Amino acid sequence: MGGPGNPPEGTPEGAPGGGEDEYRSVVFDESFVRAARLQEFSAQERIADHAPAVRRRPPLRRGLSRQALVLVLLIAVAFGTAIYMGVRHPYQSPATAQPVEPLRMTVIPLAPQTEVPGAADPESLYAHSPAAQYLVGAEGIPLPASRRTAHFSDSQVVTALTTAKDYLVRSSLYPDVLSGQDVRPVRVILDGAQLDQFDQSFEHPTADGRHAPTGWLVRFDAREAQLADQRIRVQGTLQAAETDSATLEVTADHTFVYALRPAGADARTPASLFTVRRELQFRFDRDDLRLHQAQLVVSYVQAGPLSCAEDSTNHLHPLLAGQTAKAGGPAGTNPYATGSATALCGTLATSAQPRV
Repeated sequence: MGGPGNPPEGTPEGAPGGGEDEYRSVVFDESFVRAARLQEFSAQERIADHAPAVRRRPPLRRGLSRQALVLVLLIAVAFGTAIYMGVRHPYQSPATAQPVEPLRMTVIPLAPQTEVPGAADPESLYAHSPAAQYLVGAEGIPLPASRRTAHFSDSQVVTALTTAKDYLVRSSLYPDVLSGQDVRPVRVILDGAQLDQFDQSFEHPTADGRHAPTGWLVRFDAREAQLADQRIRVQGTLQAAETDSATLEVTADHTFVYALRPAGADARTPASLFTVRRELQFRFDRDDLRLHQAQLVVSYVQAGPLSCAEDSTNHLHPLLAGQTAKAGGPAGTNPYATGSATALCGTLATSAQPRV
C-alpha cells in the first residue's frame, strides 16, 4: 500500500519520489508574502506574549489604478466642455420663443382712369410698359448677398432668404395657384401655427384683414381670365435682418406683371397687363429655419386694373383689354371698426399702363 501522500498504486513513474519535492516548483515572491492574510508571530513574540502562533493582518487598501484615474479625468473634462459649449454657443436656441402672430393683410384694388389698353402680342405690351426691363419668373427674385448676424450664421440667413423666395414663387408664379386650382404649394411652406388661419381664409373668405385668400397668394377668377403668356415679369428686393436673438425677419417687396386674356380666348384676342405689388414680411425662428418653413406676418397688396365695385377678397377680377372700371366702390370705411381693412380702393396711374 502506498503512503498517505501517494496513490494506492504507488508513485507514478517519473514523479518525484517523496513529498519533500511536491511544492518544489511553487515560488513565493515578495508580493505573495505581503498579500497573505495570516502572519506567523516570531518565536520571541510567542514567548513574551503567550500569543497564538499566527495573527490576522488587516486587508491591503487598494486604490484606483493610474489608468482608471486618467480615464475618469478625461470623461470629466469632456463632460465639462460639452456643458460649457452648450451654455456659450453663439447659435444656441433661446429658452423661450416668440409666439407665432396671425397674418395681417391689406388688399387694395387699383381702378384705371381710362379704358384698359390691349394688344394681341403680349411681348409688345411688356415692351411698351414699365415692366420692359423686368426679368422673367424666379429670375426676378434674386437673393441678396447675405452675412451672418449676431445670433444667426450665414447658412441660417441664406435659408431664411431662400424660404421667403420659395414662398413668393409658389404664391405668385405657379399656374395652378394663379388659376385658383391649388393652394397646397403655398400651404406646405407655412409655419404650422398659421395653418388654421390659412385654411379658414379659403373655407370662409372674409374682408376682415385676417382671412382674405388674396392676402396669402395671387389668384384670378378662372371663369374670367387666363394667362396669355407664362413668362411673368418680376422685379423686387429681399432683405434679411435679425430682430432679436431668437428671430430673423425677411422683408420682400416685389412687383409681378401678368399678361391676361379672357377665359377661353385664343391668341388673336387682345391681351392686357395686370400688375400686382406685394410687400410681405416674413418671420423665422430656429424651428422654421430647420424645417424650411415661414411665418407670414404682414401682407400689403396693391393690384390693378381692378374695379372697386368688385370684391377682391377671394379672387382678383382683372379688367381686361377694352374694359373700364364700373361705377361705385366699397361701402364707406368706418375708422372706428377693426375690420374692413380691405375696404379700400386706389387709382391706377395712367403711366402704369402700356402705351399702345
